[in-house]
Amino acid sequence: MTKKQKKVLWRIIATAVLVAVVKLFSIGGVAGTVLYLAAYLIIGYDILRKAFRGIIKGQVFDENFLMAVATVGAIALAVYEKSGDYLEAVAVMLFYQIGELFQSYAVGKSRRSITALMDIRPDYANIEQDGKLVQVDPDDVAVGSIIVVQPGEKIPLDGVVTEGSSTLNTAALTGESLPRDAAVGDEVISGCVNMTGVLKIRTTKAFGESTVSKILELVENSSSHKSRSENFISKFARIYTPAVCIGALVLAVLPPVVRLVMGLSGDWGTWVYRALTFLVISCPCALVISIPLSFFAGLGGASRAGVLVKGSNYLETLSKTRVVVFDKTGTLTQGVFDVTGVHHNTMPQKKVLEYAALAECASSHPISKSLQRAYGGEIDRHRVTDVQEISGNGITAKVDGTDVAVGNSKLMDRLGIAWHDCHSVGTIIHLAIDGQYAGHIVISDVVKPHAKEAIAALKRAGVEKTVMLTGDIRRVADHVAEELGVDEVHSELLPADKVAQVERLLSNADGKLAFVGDGINDAPVLSRADIGIAMGAMGSDAAIEAADVVLMDDDPLKIAKAIRISRKCLRIVYENIVFALGIKGLCLVLGAMGIANMWAAIFADVGVMVIAVLNAIRALQVKNL
Repeated sequence: MTKKQKKVLWRIIATAVLVAVVKLFSIGGVAGTVLYLAAYLIIGYDILRKAFRGIIKGQVFDENFLMAVATVGAIALAVYEKSGDYLEAVAVMLFYQIGELFQSYAVGKSRRSITALMDIRPDYANIEQDGKLVQVDPDDVAVGSIIVVQPGEKIPLDGVVTEGSSTLNTAALTGESLPRDAAVGDEVISGCVNMTGVLKIRTTKAFGESTVSKILELVENSSSHKSRSENFISKFARIYTPAVCIGALVLAVLPPVVRLVMGLSGDWGTWVYRALTFLVISCPCALVISIPLSFFAGLGGASRAGVLVKGSNYLETLSKTRVVVFDKTGTLTQGVFDVTGVHHNTMPQKKVLEYAALAECASSHPISKSLQRAYGGEIDRHRVTDVQEISGNGITAKVDGTDVAVGNSKLMDRLGIAWHDCHSVGTIIHLAIDGQYAGHIVISDVVKPHAKEAIAALKRAGVEKTVMLTGDIRRVADHVAEELGVDEVHSELLPADKVAQVERLLSNADGKLAFVGDGINDAPVLSRADIGIAMGAMGSDAAIEAADVVLMDDDPLKIAKAIRISRKCLRIVYENIVFALGIKGLCLVLGAMGIANMWAAIFADVGVMVIAVLNAIRALQVKNL
C-alpha cells in the first residue's frame, strides 16, 4: 500500500470511529453536529477541494462535483428540517472514499503486473579492463564490445556468446519458467538472467536498440493508445454527467412547483432529498474507473504471459480476429535452414557449395547462413565483386572473376538458363557458372514444435481461417501447410505479392485479420493488416516496430492465448457496462419515485463500482487461458 493509500485508510478509520461514537453514545445537539461535521470534513475535504478547483477551471461536471453537491445538499436539508442527522452525508463520502481506495489498490495491482517488466532493465554492464571487471553504464557500451555476465546477473545488451556456456532465465521476457541453454555462437537477448556459468558476449546492438529497451518503450507507451470502448466512455461521461445534474435540478424544482400550482403543499424537502439521491446514484465512477482498469488489467495479464500489446485499441481489435495469416519462415518454421542435399553436374560438390557460399556472403538471409555453414571454409569477401541482389529471385556476382548466379528457378528463367527439376521437399537453390547450369542445393527448414498445436488452438479460439504466405516453392509450401493443417496457402510470393494477398483477404474477411511475421520484408504487411503480430525474440527490429502485438518467445501457440486474453478482457468490459448502466438506471427510476433512499444510492454508486472493479481485475488472471 502506498503512502497516499495509507493516509486515506487512516481518514476512513477516523471517520468511522467518530460516527460510531455518535451513534453508540447517542450524542445529539450541538456536540453531535460538531462530531458529524468533523467526520465529514476529515473524509471529504479533498473531494470538496477538487470540486471547487473544477468549478474555477470550468471543468464542473465530474464525480467530485456530484459528491460535493449531493453531500452538502444533504447537510443543508438536515439543517432545514432541523433533524440534526447528518449520517447520510457522512456515509456517502465515507463509502465513496472506501470505493476510491479499493479502486486505487486494484489499479496499482494491475500497474505492478506491467511495471514488473521494468525489473528487466539492467543497471550495469561488466567490461574487462586490465584483468579486472569494471561496471559501466549499458548506454556507454559500443557495438562489438565484449561484456562479461556472471551468474545471477541480467544480460544488459543483445549479443553473441563468444566464450562459456550457461542456462538463461527468460521468465521476465516470455512468461515461461523453463530455462534456456546458451553456448558459444548462440544469440542472446538483453533482459534474461544468467543462472549458472560465466558468459562472454560480443554485443550486436547499442543499448537504445536492444530488446530490453524496445520492450520498456512498448510498455511505457501502451496506455496512450485508447480503445473505442474507452473513448466512448470518456465522451459518454462528458455528456452524461451534465445531463443527470440537469435532471436532478428538474426533479428538485419541477414537482414542487407543479404541486404549488395545483394548490397543494410544495413538499420541497422530499423532492430535494430525491434529487440528491438521484445525484449520488448517477455518479459514473463504475464506468469511468472500471472500463480503463479492465483494459489495463488485460494488458498486464498479456505482458505476464509474454505477449506485449501496444495499446488497448489493439487488444480490442485482436478480440475480433477471424482470419490469421502467417508468413511461413520464422513463424511456423524455425527459420533455421540446413543443407540436406547437393546435386551437381560435373563440378565437385565442395566447389558447388564454395561458389554458392561466396556469392551469398554479403546477404544476411538465413539461406545464405546455411550455405556458408555447409561450405565450412573461410569466406574471403575480396574474391567476390559485382554483387547484385534481385528481390524474390536470388543473387548474381563475380567470384574470382567468374560469373555466378545463385537463386530459385525464377532467377534461372530470368537469365535464360535451363534448370533441372527436383522432387525433394525443401528450398531448392539453383547454381549457374558462366551462364551454364552447375547444379542445385536442397535446403530444408524445420517446423516449430508447437506450430501444429498453434493452428489447432486458433481454431478452438474461434478463428475461422488460417492462411500461410511464403516465397518458397509450391511443393514445400503445400507440404508444410498439409502437415500443420493450414486452411489456405500461397507460395512463390515476392514481398509485394504478400501485401496484395493480404489486401485480397481483407476485402473478403468477415471480421478482423491478423498477420504474423518476423522478417524485415514483413513490415509492410504487418502495417497493412488489421492487427500485426511480430515474433519478438528473434524477429527483426522493423517487424517489431511495425507490429501491434509482439510475442516475446517466438512461440506461435501464444497467438491463440493472446486472442483468448483479449476476448476475456472485452467480455469483462461489456459485463461492467451492462451491469453498471442497468443497476444505475433501475436505481435512478426508483430514486425519482422516492422508493430508493440515500443508502440505496450509496450501493448504486460505491457498491456497483467495487463489484465492477473486482470484475475488472479478473483480466489479470490469464495463466489457464
